[in-house]
Amino acid sequence: MSQAPQRPRAANILITFAAFVVVVAGLRAAAPIVVSFLLSIFVAIISAPPLFWLENRGLPKWLAMLTVITGIVAVAFGITTLLGTSINDFSRDIPFYKTRLKEQFGGLLTWLSSHGIQITREQVVGDFNPGKAIELVRDIFNGFGRVLTNAFLIFLTVIFILFEAHSFPRKVRAAIENPEKKLKRFEQITENLIRYLAIKTLSSLGTGIAIGVWLAIMGVEYAVLWGLLAFLLNYVPSIGSIIAAVPALMLTVVQLGPISALWVALGYLVVNIVVGNMIEPRFMGRGLGLSTLVVFLSLVFWGWVLGPVGMLLSVPLTMTLKIALDSSQETRWMAIMLGPEASVGGAKSEAS
Repeated sequence: MSQAPQRPRAANILITFAAFVVVVAGLRAAAPIVVSFLLSIFVAIISAPPLFWLENRGLPKWLAMLTVITGIVAVAFGITTLLGTSINDFSRDIPFYKTRLKEQFGGLLTWLSSHGIQITREQVVGDFNPGKAIELVRDIFNGFGRVLTNAFLIFLTVIFILFEAHSFPRKVRAAIENPEKKLKRFEQITENLIRYLAIKTLSSLGTGIAIGVWLAIMGVEYAVLWGLLAFLLNYVPSIGSIIAAVPALMLTVVQLGPISALWVALGYLVVNIVVGNMIEPRFMGRGLGLSTLVVFLSLVFWGWVLGPVGMLLSVPLTMTLKIALDSSQETRWMAIMLGPEASVGGAKSEAS
């Protein structure tokens, strides 16, 4: 009996690449519904530990579920109300802030010219337009606002996911052969992912509160909005804190002057050093299991595919992709490439 001819390795690579392009194009086309579903999973993962904690303390399942759902509704209502009111007021004032920025920017150019540094407005504006940073903030919040229009769908999906949380592991064990061997590493990485999301949420909450309080003390307008922006963008690795600080600093320059902006910048710096370099590493231990380059590239990729929410979920999505790649011997090399250098030695010892 003749065997079917095997495709060359190059053909397999091309087919895999073509399938990847089709999947990415499909994700971009279906971004609104995909983002809602992914955000539902994200909220459910964060809500699962409190649900299990309440049940372990003796609360009936229905009462624990009701308590968690009430908390979710309260937080969602607060964020939605805050976003709606603050964004409308902020958007109304954007033309005024842009005009003031241009005036102060012109004053800076005049001061530089008086000291022998000749820079024309056209030269600088071609590479740097300070008003664009304020518009970027509006676009980011509008992106989150559009997601919240599907709040009812997200809410229902979260409820169903939480109801299935207990039975899902049993279903997986019943569906595959040798479940203990195959699921051991998967459960370990999944626990690390849940731990990461829980710690990151708490640290982001602390960052947002600290920034909001500091800006309120300094007298900066929309301090609560900037605190919310710091909370959201703290999920974005590497550059999230920088993006959150720039518009608040520009608004401080317009409203209070450059000296106050320096104090605001100092506050951002202190909060991010304390939270990002002292508190988070202490509780996260070894970290994400992703290389720094992969973390940054995932931020760019998922932000391009899914928008602002994709940036927020870039690390959890990439961690999930790594879990899927690591589950097969044929694709494990890609999971190793996504991981940090410290994981290479462990992978070699397992292979031997």
